[in-house]
Amino acid sequence: MIALRLAWRVLRTDRRTRTSAILMGVGVAVATGLMLLLVSLPGAAQSRMDRGGWQVAFEIPDNPDDQSMLIAASEGFVDGELVNRVDVAALGDGSAIALPPGVERFPAPGEVLLSPALRDLVAERPGSSLGERYPGTVVGTLGEDALTHPGQLVALVGHPAEELPGASPVAGFAPPGSVEDPMLDLLAGVGVVVLLVPSLVLVSSAARLTAARRERRLAALRLAGATPGQVVAMVAGENTVAAVAGALLGWAASPALHLAASTVSWQGGTWHVGDFATPLPLALTVVVAIPLLVLLAAVFGVWRVVRTPLGAANAHRPRRPHWARLLSLPAALGLFVVALEEPGLLGGLGLVLALALVIGSSVLLGPWVTAAVGSLFSRIWRGPAVLLAGRRLRHDPKGAYRSSAGVVLAVFTGSMALTLLPSLASTAGSASPFRDPVLYVQAGQDAPEVAERTNAALERYGLDVEAEVLPEVSIETSGWQGSALVADCETAGRLLSVTMAGSCADAPGLSSEDRVDLDGATVAPMSGEDGGPKEPLPSDLPVHQLTTEDSGLRVPTVLHPDVLPEAVVPEYGTVAVPTTPQNAEQVRTALAASANGLSIESVATRLADQQSQLDDLRRVTVIGLVVATLLSGCSAAITAAGSVMDRRRTFGSLMAAGTPVRVLGRALRTEAAMPALVATVGAGAVGVFIGTALFQAVTGAETIIISPWALAPVVLGIGTAVIAASVCTPALRRVAAEPLSDE
Repeated sequence: MIALRLAWRVLRTDRRTRTSAILMGVGVAVATGLMLLLVSLPGAAQSRMDRGGWQVAFEIPDNPDDQSMLIAASEGFVDGELVNRVDVAALGDGSAIALPPGVERFPAPGEVLLSPALRDLVAERPGSSLGERYPGTVVGTLGEDALTHPGQLVALVGHPAEELPGASPVAGFAPPGSVEDPMLDLLAGVGVVVLLVPSLVLVSSAARLTAARRERRLAALRLAGATPGQVVAMVAGENTVAAVAGALLGWAASPALHLAASTVSWQGGTWHVGDFATPLPLALTVVVAIPLLVLLAAVFGVWRVVRTPLGAANAHRPRRPHWARLLSLPAALGLFVVALEEPGLLGGLGLVLALALVIGSSVLLGPWVTAAVGSLFSRIWRGPAVLLAGRRLRHDPKGAYRSSAGVVLAVFTGSMALTLLPSLASTAGSASPFRDPVLYVQAGQDAPEVAERTNAALERYGLDVEAEVLPEVSIETSGWQGSALVADCETAGRLLSVTMAGSCADAPGLSSEDRVDLDGATVAPMSGEDGGPKEPLPSDLPVHQLTTEDSGLRVPTVLHPDVLPEAVVPEYGTVAVPTTPQNAEQVRTALAASANGLSIESVATRLADQQSQLDDLRRVTVIGLVVATLLSGCSAAITAAGSVMDRRRTFGSLMAAGTPVRVLGRALRTEAAMPALVATVGAGAVGVFIGTALFQAVTGAETIIISPWALAPVVLGIGTAVIAASVCTPALRRVAAEPLSDE
């Protein structure tokens, strides 16, 4: 109790200790608020998936007798915005089918339910550009509980069973919890490391703002007879008030963070604020754990006072880091490479552990590099500012590196992310064999009927375009097997992303990008598991080399209809319609109304999902790096100010001896910039290496794009450290204004 009263008295009377406690409380509040946000992300993602899971997943029955409905899910677009469409048909009594929350009724044939945003769009636009895609009468509105995010465009369309021959027979809609978002779960885990560590560094920096002064005070009490328990109780008392107050403040401020996070777009839309609600037990765990970590760190920090109070009172010089610390980074990188090359040996947890060890190696390697830089500058430089900075780095490398620790992590993460993102963007592609303006539907056996209905709608809209059917057959030779589209040169060149000039110059035949030997070749319609009856192809049939207009695209083989045996009648086909920017929406409407739930595809729609994911990753990366940079900059500034406060006696003596404040300020900025320069360059290089290894392991690609933007975190990190060090000058002026006798 005496120790706690002494701690409270120190907080009340010592302005610098009180300032340190306030800054530490702010740091704890930031760490608590960020952690509460990050731990709520998996639950928020699951809430979205639970609401919208019925749009993409279904309950598949083991017993065919349990089938209650047919369902087909597809994606469409209107002016570039994604529209989720679900076509259903009851196999019995539709009223007996369990409905997802937010769906007020099961649509009967000819009935449609729309989300509010899609209903408004349908009301604003002509039927030929949107509304007629969903044939029937709009009989209801989908509630918020049926939508993944506010403003989502969703249509639920009812049909008779005979109109959905390609739909899946299911027992019902997907129950909650059947769909997950692993990408956001992974990003949340990465965010815990990327943002929690800078937050804890900020807390540590604030706690050490008056570390030297506190150590001398506690050492004096220890030498005066205070027991180790009383010293520990005093430290705990000083830090408990700030840590607990900061944790409660962070908890109170977390709703504001959740509100801000709800405005960030993810997978095409924002969030409901309630998605981020954190379960009370989890929130209490975070609120209790962070102050405990702070208290443990504070108690561990006074171990020298407890063990050797005389050494702490005399401020003995710290030991120089041993060269063995250099082995930490190669060992961690080696383990990381092993985890990548042999995933079955260590598993996913081993990879995460190896990555954590790579990050943790900076804590061991950084002080040694700082001491080495200080020794180098002390030997070769004779300027007073650089000489003072070099000797400080050599004398206390751990303390000097502390200001760069948060910056180093931000630089490492930024370089890794900015290495991965451009490389991932380079792999994006549609894999569509059709030309960009062509809309097509893989209609299977219904292709002729779909084309007929589509052409009737196109004629009704007054459009001078026609839906065409590209039949599909199977070709098999002694050394090659594959499918082929049946099309003449003019049709293939107009619809497919191929160059048919070489194929059309000679006699009709087979056009393929592979070398095909037609000796013993057969052709059959794509029908059933056995491919239908086979007919021989002439061995002297011309084989033309097919070239694509996109070097990264593999296109199907094309067989000219004139050489198709009469006995082979294709049963499967694709319906394709060329479009222009002026008629694209009307053509999409004609296809959607005729395809009864089949997906309308194009190059643009295949690229849209990939582009959305890349945009989400870029957005999250930028937000994470900005927050990490701000946190690391604040911790660097606090550490720089604490460095001045800890050395008030030294700086006061130098000023009394005539050393100008500007020289001391330059020395402090130099000692902040030198380790930051070396550490951030090293962290950037390691981040690029890790990003390259991850990309090649995941994609199997041999080449990777190293963008100049990968160097941006290095430049930003150095600038952050230098700017943060500029707070030294005001602190030095305050030291100059106070009497040296105060120390």
